[in-house]
Amino acid sequence: MKKQEYTAMIGLTTEPIDAGRMIEAAKRQNVGGIVAFVGTVRDDGIESLELEVFEEAAQSDLLQIAEEAKTKFGLSSVDIMHRFGKLALGETIVVIVAAAAHRKESFLGCEFIIDRIKEFVPIWKKEHRSDGTRWVEGHAP
Repeated sequence: MKKQEYTAMIGLTTEPIDAGRMIEAAKRQNVGGIVAFVGTVRDDGIESLELEVFEEAAQSDLLQIAEEAKTKFGLSSVDIMHRFGKLALGETIVVIVAAAAHRKESFLGCEFIIDRIKEFVPIWKKEHRSDGTRWVEGHAP
């Protein structure tokens, strides 16, 4: 059975992210290492997390980061899906899949991508707590 041609999944969504589907899509004959990062809403004394995004700028930034990572680490493919909206504890916030011929490049590329997203992509987090809400430091609009 011939595998479908790879199409990058890079974007923003309010819907749940299927990490398994993203990993499967990254498998190809020239890929020896696939690293996936799945960021989730953790219980830091919060009840939920709300993510706001400047969609056009964030989409452009995600594409730029993916291209940077592919060039810098020789990645075969990069997939990035980031949620926004109100999320409950345990829900997936972001999935990054970095694929390369070798594992080291995949690990380094994946780490580079999440670090770059946190550096400048316009996505802001607001924590909802029993005693009120607060913007997470460095992410307020």
